[in-house]
Amino acid sequence: MSTDDLLGHLSRAPEFDLVKVTGMRERRVAGSVAEVPEDSLTMAVAAARTCLGRSRYTAAEIDIVISCSISRITDGNRLQFEPSFAFRIARELGAVEAIHFDVSNACAGMTTGVLLLDRLIRSGAVRNGLVLSGELITPIAFTAAREMEDSRDPQFASMSVGDSAVAVMLDRAVDERDVIHDVELMTSSQYAELCLAMPSDKSGGMAMYTDNREMHARDRLALWPAFQRDRLAERGSTFAAEGYGFIIHHQVGSRFVDCVNAVGSRAFGVPMPESLNILDKFANTASTSHYLVLHQALAEGRIPRGSKVLMVPAASGVVTGFLSATVSCLEV
Repeated sequence: MSTDDLLGHLSRAPEFDLVKVTGMRERRVAGSVAEVPEDSLTMAVAAARTCLGRSRYTAAEIDIVISCSISRITDGNRLQFEPSFAFRIARELGAVEAIHFDVSNACAGMTTGVLLLDRLIRSGAVRNGLVLSGELITPIAFTAAREMEDSRDPQFASMSVGDSAVAVMLDRAVDERDVIHDVELMTSSQYAELCLAMPSDKSGGMAMYTDNREMHARDRLALWPAFQRDRLAERGSTFAAEGYGFIIHHQVGSRFVDCVNAVGSRAFGVPMPESLNILDKFANTASTSHYLVLHQALAEGRIPRGSKVLMVPAASGVVTGFLSATVSCLEV
C-alpha cells in the first residue's frame, strides 16, 4: 500500500508530507493466501517454513521455538495469549518435541528472543532454535487515519507501520565466519508511558499513542551509545575497535535514523558505519524490522561475506541495546 493510499483513509486532507517526514513511500498490508486471510500467526508460520527450507534442520530437529510478536491476531481477528503462539507454531511446523514460549518486549521482541536463545545455546541447554515474529500491525494505522486530527496527534506515529513476518534459525557457531559477538539489552522503565498500545478511546479499534517529542529527545537517543560504550569498555574494547561494517537501526523513520546516527557519532567520536534501511518499501515493521533489513540486504547482495553487522533496537519501554554479528554464510 502506498503512502498516498494510506493517507486517503484520513477524514481530511493532511497538512503534513508523510513521505518527507518518514522516508516511507509504501508498506505491506496483510491480505489473503488461497482465500484464507493472513494474520500474525499464519504469517509467522509461513516465515518459519521459508526459513526451514533454507536451513540444515528439519522441524523435528528444532530444540526450541520462541515467538516474539507484539500483535497476536489470529482466528478471525482475535487477540490470543493462550495457548501461546510458540505452541501453535511448533505444532503447525511439526516441531512437537520443541520447548516453546512467547516473549513480549515491544519492538525489541525479536532481539530479546535472539538474546535468550543465544544464552541457551551457549549454556548447552539447547543445540538450536527458531526465533520468529508475525506482525499484523497495520490496524493501528487505519485507526489513526480514522481518528487523528493532525501531525501533533499522539496516533501520528501509527501511520508509519507495515505488516511483516520474519524467522531466524540459530545454532552453535563453529568458527568466526558466522557468529554472534554481542547481544545485550537494557530498559529505562521511567519512559514506559511514552508509547502505549491499547483499544482506541474513540472507536475501540487497535491504537497506539506515542509522545514523539519526548520519545525521541536527545537524552533518550543517548541511552544506546552510553550503554554500548560502557559494555565494550568492560572488556577493554571501543566502538572503533570493533570494526563494524554496517549498522541497522529500528525503522522508525529516516529522520530518526539520521538523528540517532548523529548522536552515536558524537558519543563514540567516530563516523557511523554504513546505515542499512528498507524504509521506503516496507516502513516500520515493529519487532521484525532489523531482521527484515538484514534479509533484504543479504538478498540484494549489499553485505559482503564476512561483514560485521551492528543492530541497534529502539523500543517502547524504553528498550535499547545492541547486537553484533559476523555474517558469511547466512541463507536468505
